[in-house]
Amino acid sequence: MWIINNRKIFYTFSSILVAVIIGLLFTWGIKFGIDFTGGSLIELSFQEEVPTHEELNTKLDNYEFISGYSLRSSGDSSEILRSKEITDEQKNTIVSGLQESYSVTESRFSNIGPSLGNELKTKAVFAVLLALLLIVLFIAYSFRHVSKPISSWKYGGITVVAFLHDLIIPLGVFSIMGQFAGLEVDSLFITALLVILGYSINDTIVVFDRIRENLAEVPDDLKEKKFNNVVGKSINETISRSINTSFTTLLALTALYIFGGAVTQAFSLALIAGVLAGTYSSIFLASPLLVSLNNMSKK
Repeated sequence: MWIINNRKIFYTFSSILVAVIIGLLFTWGIKFGIDFTGGSLIELSFQEEVPTHEELNTKLDNYEFISGYSLRSSGDSSEILRSKEITDEQKNTIVSGLQESYSVTESRFSNIGPSLGNELKTKAVFAVLLALLLIVLFIAYSFRHVSKPISSWKYGGITVVAFLHDLIIPLGVFSIMGQFAGLEVDSLFITALLVILGYSINDTIVVFDRIRENLAEVPDDLKEKKFNNVVGKSINETISRSINTSFTTLLALTALYIFGGAVTQAFSLALIAGVLAGTYSSIFLASPLLVSLNNMSKK
């Protein structure tokens, strides 16, 4: 019951955190990669010693037509160069220039136009919204027999609130990392958001399902009176499961972030932030909100 009795503390903490992140998003925004803004990608494979990013930057800075580029390692012997859109001739100029100093070949070259980037943005937003709608409908259906003292659709609504909270946290992390480390959001980030969506919803439903089971043991005429105690008991019964599951997941994601290379670092970082936020919201936010809704309905 400690969590339920002190729920206003957690509401305040979450509200301040979300407000700060929204302020950062309006101030700094998010740095989108070429997947969304359009641009070019060149994958360079080195047959011998792979140069450092500093050495490559010295070479690439000579080409004014790729200003604002970024480099990421891919495996042990490849580098991925992302820049604004360039022509085949300009790409050949870059590769030829690097071949004067290194044993390197072009493994891949692709251009993504701005229209395709905008289409990807639209589809990404649509995918998230569609997933949320289907989840609300599923939860409302699954909890259709739990109408006292909270209607089934409110379980779905609170689940969405918890997910939006969990979505804001990775966005804030990427806003900060984009400002100070140049970290860009690419299509893998959208994949990470959908994974976070599933993880967050699953963690929240575990607690809600235990609430449903415990409510079934309470007579109908006492459900409203004992609802706070039922929610508190359900949290206590599932909190160790949630923390242990999240901890083992974080161990794997941390290993992926450290040893997985630059290609998967942004993906794993988004998941780490999302898993932490999801664990927090399922315990300290979603279930206490049920209690607050129930108390509001009494007034």
